[in-house]
Amino acid sequence: MGELLVVRSKIKDVAKGMNVSGDFADALSAKVEMLIKEACRRSKENKRSTIQPRDL
Repeated sequence: MGELLVVRSKIKDVAKGMNVSGDFADALSAKVEMLIKEACRRSKENKRSTIQPRDL
């Protein structure tokens, strides 16, 4: 994985009252990347060039 796809400060905002480990953002970013790639695959299978919420 390359660039981080999530904002660390926003993770901390959502996880109010919890500590967030240093590598959590990297793991979350990897999951987000997988979701996006799967949505792209599904969109292509349906002959669309735009990913949409239904592709999740």
